[in-house]
Amino acid sequence: MKILGISGFYHDSAAALLVDGRMVAGAHEERFSRLRHDPGFPRRAAEYCLDEAGIRADDLDYVVFYDKPMVKFERILSTYIATFPRSLPSFTRSIPVWLKEKLWVPNVVQRELGYQGEVLFAEHHQSHAAAAFLPSPFEEAAILTLDGVGEWATATMGIGKGNRFDLVHEIRFPHSLGLLYSAFTYYLGFKVNSAEYKVMGAAPYGKPVYKDEILDKLVDLREDGSFRLDMQYFAYDYGLTMTNDRFADLFGRPRREPESEMEPFHWDMAASVQAVTEEVVLRMARDLHNRTGLPNLCMAGGVALNCVANGRVIRETPFENLWVQPAAGDAGSALGCALFVHNAVLGNPRAFRMDHAYWGPSYGDEEIRAFLERAKAPYKTLPRDEMISETARLLDAEQKVVGWFQGRLEWGPRSLGSRSILADARNEENWSRVNLKIKFRESFRPFAPACLAEKAGEWFEIDRESPYMLLVCQVKEGRDIPAVTHVDGSARLQTVTRDTHAEFYDLLHAFDERTGCPVVINTSFNVRGEPIVTTPEDAYLCFMRTDMDVLVLGNQILYKEDQPELHEDVDWRELYELD
Repeated sequence: MKILGISGFYHDSAAALLVDGRMVAGAHEERFSRLRHDPGFPRRAAEYCLDEAGIRADDLDYVVFYDKPMVKFERILSTYIATFPRSLPSFTRSIPVWLKEKLWVPNVVQRELGYQGEVLFAEHHQSHAAAAFLPSPFEEAAILTLDGVGEWATATMGIGKGNRFDLVHEIRFPHSLGLLYSAFTYYLGFKVNSAEYKVMGAAPYGKPVYKDEILDKLVDLREDGSFRLDMQYFAYDYGLTMTNDRFADLFGRPRREPESEMEPFHWDMAASVQAVTEEVVLRMARDLHNRTGLPNLCMAGGVALNCVANGRVIRETPFENLWVQPAAGDAGSALGCALFVHNAVLGNPRAFRMDHAYWGPSYGDEEIRAFLERAKAPYKTLPRDEMISETARLLDAEQKVVGWFQGRLEWGPRSLGSRSILADARNEENWSRVNLKIKFRESFRPFAPACLAEKAGEWFEIDRESPYMLLVCQVKEGRDIPAVTHVDGSARLQTVTRDTHAEFYDLLHAFDERTGCPVVINTSFNVRGEPIVTTPEDAYLCFMRTDMDVLVLGNQILYKEDQPELHEDVDWRELYELD
């Protein structure tokens, strides 16, 4: 049984392939197209999944799409009618795209993949719920999904058991926690559906002084976590912006101009919406536990990527265990809709438990060396153990910033040791150095620590693994790792075990043996505005365009000072005779 799941046409398009109910491959379209948050049909990602399994499109039993376009179109049309004439500009922009492509998913699948078989559809939050529960380690669990909006639902609660689940309660558009957070993202001058994590990173610099005003004027929040938004302050239901003039008047300031200086008001506003979001999530989780009495919780949807809220769910609700899929947003719904069909619709028993996030393409040493020879890039090849020890030495003794490229590409928005930029977490200067000279991003953004799983409890206030960088916890007092310690003493932790990524684990172990510290900076291998690198070519270009010191591609090590000048004024692929 071969099932291809697809998410697309909104943001973070992706594809995932199941063979007999087990995940074989999964990837985001942006990693191949090099278009950040690519919303198009995930043709390249789907082709990769088929190639990884050694099959063709006509070998597939089903292709499954992650939501129901006709139901979503009904919501959009009815909303435009209800808000006419204010909705006219948005209507004239969006409807042609719907009529040309978004309503005709089977035709698009046939055209892009050459697939002639049956195309099935799951509801948006069914896909989220399936992605949360069906690959989880739990036989039975409560389910909470939170995002911007699917067809009509913006949040759902449910229960999963065995190979099925039921969603028993929902909140409907336009009342949405995800869209509330995105509205503040827009108001703070950041890009919606892309930079919400910047708001989360900015929040610890401020105080939640506007929390009560938000809850008084914008959000009618009930004890069980249900809520309604006062839509007179928002424009996302009818316009091309998230907020309107009344929203700005409420807080006495216009929208921040993108790239302008962040002032105390903006830090406080970020802190306030983060505090409201955490309060809503906590109330929902407590109510869900009251309804189910279950010890396990699975979460999905874009809001489930808010790792600060996730950390509080573990610490402050009765749930004992929390599992969040590494691709908790829409990309992960490509896996969710495929699992929904295989398990819940076709009735097959669960055969897959996700225990790692490495489902994308990999490149062997021969492929890497062939590229480097074509690119005329000087390198040296070391035996594996020497490569590990030399990289640890460079991070420690020479304080180098290292581009690290090993194994299969990560599934989800986080680099988890396959496509990472690494540096010494003990050196406070690395925070600003990596932010400004390598990532080219805002200086307030925190970095995540990667830590040996067995030593995480010695360095962080945590009593469980955090393999996907989706929990925030406090750094333990007296542990001096300033480059990964946020202004409030917190850190977005990744714990690493050897059975999930042997090379990354062994590097951390070697660094720990040298320094007595099992922690390094782990940030995504990309620069601001670009997707995480996929190929050796992507990695080399990123390495050469930044102040990164060293690049490790498999067992090949490249030093910046040895590299020839990168010719940006000509076609790079043509220059190096690349396909």
